[in-house]
Amino acid sequence: MTIEQNLGESLAIGSVHLDGRAILAPLSGVTDVAMRRIARRFGASLVVSEMVACDDYVRGDEEARLRAEGAGVSPHVVQLAGCDAGWMAQAARLAEAAGADILDINMGCPAKRVTGGWAGSALMRDLDHAAALIEAVATAVRIPVTVKMRLGWDERSLNAPELARRARDAGAVAVTVHGRTRQQFYKGSADWAAIAAVREGLGIPVVANGDIGSLEDARRCLALSEADAVMVGRAAMGRPWLVGAIAAGLAGRVHRDPTRAEKTTAAIEHYEGLLALYGARMAVRHARKHLAAYADVAGDAGFGLPAPERERLVTSENPAEVLGLLGRLYAEPLRAAA
Repeated sequence: MTIEQNLGESLAIGSVHLDGRAILAPLSGVTDVAMRRIARRFGASLVVSEMVACDDYVRGDEEARLRAEGAGVSPHVVQLAGCDAGWMAQAARLAEAAGADILDINMGCPAKRVTGGWAGSALMRDLDHAAALIEAVATAVRIPVTVKMRLGWDERSLNAPELARRARDAGAVAVTVHGRTRQQFYKGSADWAAIAAVREGLGIPVVANGDIGSLEDARRCLALSEADAVMVGRAAMGRPWLVGAIAAGLAGRVHRDPTRAEKTTAAIEHYEGLLALYGARMAVRHARKHLAAYADVAGDAGFGLPAPERERLVTSENPAEVLGLLGRLYAEPLRAAA
């Protein structure tokens, strides 16, 4: 049976059955629980938490706990990062006890602050250690464990197929592959075709990630990668409805684009969710990237705010002012500059 014939069917991630084939990626500082709730309601097949540092989480760090928050999200996926099997196993048990349905292990983050501690994509330089971490997590919990990786550390070591096989043997039930190496960071274009080598003979689901910003992108990615699903990252910022639209399109369902009122409501809900999650002082800082993205997306559609008001939206420390400005994002078309 071809991939195209499978897209309308449920995808099993271990014991968890997804209702589609498009997933919201874990994005540090972005996929807070408020965004995940909204994306899931708009039809995202699965949503993944921000990366959670396992040692901070076990020690009770408040920000790590908030990153792992999953209230109102089902299925709830927590992504763990670390390089010590003991910390990883403890964090896995803690996340499971807190309600996680799936645990994802980060072996793909390219950030220097992560790889410098031999976590994230640095683990692709030591597959024995990577496999030991996966086994430690998988044996610590009863819920499904997945792994997110890159194609390799650099183009001389494209070892994602080997890591995927070792992950499967260590207990992982699915893998996600970003179609770049660590050394590429986010430069150039994702190599979707290279992901096909990971899927060959693996026997567990493979999710393709990187540069997917539309239904057309998702279809091309699946055709080239032969993956079972796609994962959408940065393109969903300011558009939490995007992943659901892609999931519907892949399944052959008619999808209605949200109305302007629905998009405005989503932006307001997201901001209010951040206020509730972090408190006003911390939420103001955390929200800025989201507010800029919502304004940009509205502007791309011919709406949005005049430049002075857009600047106030992103910089204001007054939640009431921000909410008032968000309410006007899609109110009237922007006039072209003279």
